[in-house]
Amino acid sequence: MGALSLSQNRKSDMTEERITNLEIKLSFTEDLIEKLNETVYKQQQQIEFLYRELKAIKEQASSSGGGVASSQDEIPPHY
Repeated sequence: MGALSLSQNRKSDMTEERITNLEIKLSFTEDLIEKLNETVYKQQQQIEFLYRELKAIKEQASSSGGGVASSQDEIPPHY
């Protein structure tokens, strides 16, 4: 009966170690997910800001007479 009990204790110890390792991995995974969520949130804020900036630039360009003239359209001053 002593050998059976020793075998059960080893299995119990191995199970406890596996559970502990899984808990550690879970903790790291939760931390990573939180950091990724923060990154995605910040990127979404930047995208929204850039969208508003682009929209304002387009509105300025359309209200100023059709946009920016290219350098080919400009006549050099010596002509």
